Amino acid sequence: MNSVFDDLYAKYHHDVYQFLFYMVKNKELAEDLVQEVYIRVLKSYGRFEGKSSEKTWLFSIARNVAIDHFRKQKGWKQRILEKFDFTTQDIKDDELMPEELALRNENTQFMYKCLDQCTIDQRMVIILRYIQELTITETAESLGWTESKVKTTQHRALKALKKLMEDRIEKEGLSDEEVRVER
Repeated sequence: MNSVFDDLYAKYHHDVYQFLFYMVKNKELAEDLVQEVYIRVLKSYGRFEGKSSEKTWLFSIARNVAIDHFRKQKGWKQRILEKFDFTTQDIKDDELMPEELALRNENTQFMYKCLDQCTIDQRMVIILRYIQELTITETAESLGWTESKVKTTQHRALKALKKLMEDRIEKEGLSDEEVRVER
């Protein structure tokens, strides 16, 4: 089991951390939740049937850990919405992580601000599909959804995100050169 666990950790630790970081927007909390994911992996690996890939299985556990964390919070629905507000989150670290460097890019920040206005389901699909680069099948397995629901949610999320970005460009009077909206 140790070598299997070590392999899982080595292969997917960063991806699981990144997913949780995007969900909770707090570096230390994401690290704590990653530990909880791997505790659950140790406890339940014997029940893993191999019906999905190990990566998909790990993201499913990570999703459940994040949901459990939000449920434990007082007023968890409101806290979920607050977690997606980058302007209120301070990430304190002298050394910037790749995710933080990307967030500093104005276009990326602009997109994330608009993504914050999408539904939680839409955000999860966008994060898993485009940031974690999971396939539709892997995303469906991770979320416990059908592939059809993932496709529909993805389509609606991209449409909503594009509209939010276009509306914000118009509202703030930004030029197309300043922010590009592409699909």
